[in-house]
Amino acid sequence: MSDDTKIFEELFDENKKLTEKQKKIIAAAIESFAEKGYAATSTSEIANKAGVAEGTIFRHYKTKKDLLLAIASPVMAKFLAPFVIKDLNKVLNQKYEHYEDFMKAMIKNRALFLKENIPLFRILIQEIPFQPELKEQFTEHVAQKIIDRLEKTINHYQEKGQIIEMPTYTVMRVTISTIFGYLIARYILAPEGDWDDEVEINRTVEILMHGLAPKEA
Repeated sequence: MSDDTKIFEELFDENKKLTEKQKKIIAAAIESFAEKGYAATSTSEIANKAGVAEGTIFRHYKTKKDLLLAIASPVMAKFLAPFVIKDLNKVLNQKYEHYEDFMKAMIKNRALFLKENIPLFRILIQEIPFQPELKEQFTEHVAQKIIDRLEKTINHYQEKGQIIEMPTYTVMRVTISTIFGYLIARYILAPEGDWDDEVEINRTVEILMHGLAPKEA
């Protein structure tokens, strides 16, 4: 497992009931799921990477899906949600004069979080759409809390006349999809590209604001 995956280090420290073999299995599963995806990873590959017999995995986890949920579920509830919310609050609690300043701060904040937790992010982005249990937990523990805060922020800038008057949900959807479109391209799809992060962040915000800026009378 990557040394900079802080959430999983905390998971191991917090869960004292995990045996050394379970830690090896989970670490190997994280690496394999992140590299190849859940569907393309076999339990025999995980066992080989963990240095245990395949039967050892099934003594602890009845199915491969149980192993995935053992990784993602406690992380979602105990670590990802509070970590994301606390980290995101560094931006949300600031009073930026302009919406574009808020957007730049948001992108830089999420980029830092993503760089420190890429294996986790890969697993969640790959599996949440296809695993109802993970989708439900993500909605409950992460998405709804973020949406509530973003809604208030967007309303604030609409009242200041900096964002076009349209439903808050639409502004939120456009903003989130634009930010994560940049982050996924930067850190998942083409991390080795010749990136000038400051320039790309400014361009991303410029494109976003061009669409959201109020129309002049």
